Amino acid sequence: MSDTSPGRRQLRLGLFVQPLGHHVSGWRLAQQQGSPTDIEWLTWIARKAEEGTFDMFFVGDALATSVYRLPSTMARFEPLTLLSALAVQTKHIGLAATASTTFSDPFNLARIFSSLDHISHGRAAWNVVTSFSTDVARNFSRDDMPDHAQRYAIAHEFLAVTFKLWQGWQEGAVLADQASGQYFVDDKIQPINHRGEYFQVQGPLNISRSPQGRPVIIEAGSSADGQKLAAVTAEVVFTAAATLEEAQGFYRAQKQLVEQAGRHRDHVLILPGVMPIVGRTREEAWETWRQLNQLVDIDNGIKQLSTRFGIDLSQFPLDGPVPEAPNIEGGQSRVKLLTDLAERENLTLRELAAIAAGSRGHRVLVGTAAEIADDFQRWLEQGGADGFNIMPAIMPEQLSLFVELVIPELRKRGLFREEYQYSTLRENLGLPEPDAAV
Repeated sequence: MSDTSPGRRQLRLGLFVQPLGHHVSGWRLAQQQGSPTDIEWLTWIARKAEEGTFDMFFVGDALATSVYRLPSTMARFEPLTLLSALAVQTKHIGLAATASTTFSDPFNLARIFSSLDHISHGRAAWNVVTSFSTDVARNFSRDDMPDHAQRYAIAHEFLAVTFKLWQGWQEGAVLADQASGQYFVDDKIQPINHRGEYFQVQGPLNISRSPQGRPVIIEAGSSADGQKLAAVTAEVVFTAAATLEEAQGFYRAQKQLVEQAGRHRDHVLILPGVMPIVGRTREEAWETWRQLNQLVDIDNGIKQLSTRFGIDLSQFPLDGPVPEAPNIEGGQSRVKLLTDLAERENLTLRELAAIAAGSRGHRVLVGTAAEIADDFQRWLEQGGADGFNIMPAIMPEQLSLFVELVIPELRKRGLFREEYQYSTLRENLGLPEPDAAV
């Protein structure tokens, strides 16, 4: 499968960063190992991704932890602090981080992300999430969480406020005219005087206009409420899909919602997560995958799966069927993906726990660079994705193999850039300047 004709659609690629690898066993196979709180290690990863001309370096976040979490996420940098440090160690790659609308304030987050956009000269992106864990609530002096619908209502208003704050500084607001003594153009800096159901914010923001107009907005909710929010506010959507057919269904539905919201379908990019297990030969790739799964701690996998399902799965037979998941307040789309996978593949609870622990519900793709490129090309051309969020299983080995083997194969087919063309993340993603209207 090869076509290098000019003008064809190209893939967008994000690097979803776990400093010790995304697979639960990845750190045990790594020949070189850093630490989740080693800035030199994270800097190396960012520069390696930039060498591969990835669009984005993305770090997720959670506001609670436990001993059952992955080593990469048990203890980790606060993401905006990390990205500010990486902004001065990189030149081109976008810098994206998760921040919650449930446990943040619009003014503070708008200021922080705008600061990152200035520090990076226009490379910042915000992955908007609504927190759902009661463990998080207890870290913020609360006993419980808003329900699913209310969390999304808060998110809608939160984004409306941050958009207004960013738009409060218009182009040309900074004059800096030494002759006249005028530094600011007052009527181009406006308070927002927002009074809503959840937030009352006067403004204006105390930082000048973001180099991108506003940072790129990413969202990852695949529930009905998540898709509706993304249709109105997101520019990149992270999702998970096990098959091309699943991906196509989500892609069509999300793009239709985008158009119904009065936006152009190409102004929202859909990037499913994928864990590529790259080998120089098929045998090498499959041997890596076998070794990873051989090291999975099933007890830990059951604990992780129990957290997602909201029930104690250790009470069920490991080699029996996967029990039905109850209705839960958070992570609905990921639980459905896992239960659908179990039903489709007739998996036992033990088998699903191993898969969930290894990939956390994302698709695993095992093969050579050509096989992985074939798959990516098929998903792009058959309406399953605009690109992918790459999740290396072992760090640094799998990231290095992807950059050294898969990226050149994609370039050979005309599916990925040879070099960065623009200075901002928004431009490199092919996204327009944000509209004036909220």
